[in-house]
Amino acid sequence: MKEYKVISWKMGLTNNNERLEEALNQFAMSGWRVIHIAENSARIVLERDKNR
Repeated sequence: MKEYKVISWKMGLTNNNERLEEALNQFAMSGWRVIHIAENSARIVLERDKNR
């Protein structure tokens, strides 16, 4: 079974790419993987196995 998480990324003026990379790496360490990044919004969908 899978579980999903939707995060809304708030765009900042400085270090935006570095902050996003750090956040995604933190989620990855918890077993999450990115399955979709919306083009016209700042929503990112993550997925992981529920019974890990």
